[in-house]
Amino acid sequence: MGDTPKSSFDLAMERLRASDPAGADEKPLSAAQKEEIAAARRVATARLAECEILFRDALKKNLEPADREKAEGEYQIDRQRINDDCDRALEAIRRRRK
Repeated sequence: MGDTPKSSFDLAMERLRASDPAGADEKPLSAAQKEEIAAARRVATARLAECEILFRDALKKNLEPADREKAEGEYQIDRQRINDDCDRALEAIRRRRK
């Protein structure tokens, strides 16, 4: 940038890079890693679809508000667990060096 003063954004980005050196030398993903990531996302999407189908079926069977509320809570927990599992799998794939 030379003699011109840096913007606050540029200064903040410099501080961020300095505080997180691990992200600075990140290697690009290999083709195999990209395929593993795509596979993990497909599995998560299928599991979420299955979870939603089961949830809708449970709603049709349960007419009681308390049962429907319980099914809704379980559905939300299952969705969060599936998303968390997918995130962990993606992070594990990204951390591996090939």
